[in-house]
Amino acid sequence: MEQRLSIITLGVQDLVKSRAFYDALGWKVASEVQSEEIVTYDLIGMTLALYPLNKLEEDATVKVKPQENSTFTIAYNVVSTEDVETTLLEAVSAGGKLVKPADKAFWGGYSGYFSDPDGYLWEVAHNPFSQLGPKGEFQGNGYE
Repeated sequence: MEQRLSIITLGVQDLVKSRAFYDALGWKVASEVQSEEIVTYDLIGMTLALYPLNKLEEDATVKVKPQENSTFTIAYNVVSTEDVETTLLEAVSAGGKLVKPADKAFWGGYSGYFSDPDGYLWEVAHNPFSQLGPKGEFQGNGYE
């Protein structure tokens, strides 16, 4: 198996509300010819999909129990500490919830957290040990 991800699909309670949140962040859907059952956003090298939770359960043939807090995080790295603050404010203005205000991180960077309408945790971080590429892509941890 190759070491890559193609699509991250988030099971969401309300597709319209979730799309409105990501649209309010300024994200553009991959195609305006979206089904009423899925919304996709092209990212750098992968796609983020929003899919109704009940449809995800049906497709995967499992029952998902939504919980109060996400068991994983989605990271959004930025080029400066100021960008961390700005991005967190944008997320809250779009309808997200500030989970942890930005602060100096134990690993030497600067980060904070917000959650989207379904409680998925997003870490917004500036990592001084790893430069972002020309398109904003993560370039590694700087320790190699």
